[in-house]
Amino acid sequence: MTHTYNITGMTCEGCVAKVSYLLKQLPQVTNVAINLDKGQADVTMDSHVPTPALQQALKDYPKYRLTEEHSVHHTAPVDVFGNTPEVAKNWAETYKPILLIFGYITVISSIAALYNGMFNGMTFMRIFMAGFFLTFSFFKMLDLKGFANSYAMYDVVAKKIPVWGYIYAFLELGLGLSFALDFEPIFTNAFTAVLMFVSLLGVLQSVLNKKKIQCACLGAVFNLPMSTVTIIEDGLMIAMSIAMLFMYL
Repeated sequence: MTHTYNITGMTCEGCVAKVSYLLKQLPQVTNVAINLDKGQADVTMDSHVPTPALQQALKDYPKYRLTEEHSVHHTAPVDVFGNTPEVAKNWAETYKPILLIFGYITVISSIAALYNGMFNGMTFMRIFMAGFFLTFSFFKMLDLKGFANSYAMYDVVAKKIPVWGYIYAFLELGLGLSFALDFEPIFTNAFTAVLMFVSLLGVLQSVLNKKKIQCACLGAVFNLPMSTVTIIEDGLMIAMSIAMLFMYL
């Protein structure tokens, strides 16, 4: 069943991500779809959750006030992304933004690697890494506060040091420029491997614990669920940076 509630106090996508995360911590809640413009949340439950229990989930953030919306009541079943079965997104549709980004970066990297007529693996990985970090940092910069709030929900460092989310976005930008300019490749690749490994730890904890959290890899612009796709994404960056590091040494 799905019930609609009014929620005041939300001002950005970071607030949306935080409210969604807090409500999903209730065991009966299977999905939360929030409309920021309307200030409404469609909460899907396995069994009915009393309004006071939902309000209690937000108690640590008093600026968010949840009240009942009696005019809308849905009983149709929905999937984990808040869609009815007729319009449920498949895997490709859900991760379309990431797939398109990886596709474009792969094509550009391949062209660069084949520039002299022979495929150069080092060039391919360097351009791929540059494109990856520059593109992903761009989306994070569109709503830096929203990204930082979302990232703090699962990253092992950002949980303890909230400002780390802001720093991380600029570190990605710096890495993108470093790979593009081939600046200090040994240091750049070593730093990348360590940074992505630390980031991967939080992702693994969330996925293994089956927490329903929004992935912050593309900032707060796209509502992408945390999944094994995020693990593969981070793991690929670690593998490439280590491979390039060995090539340089």
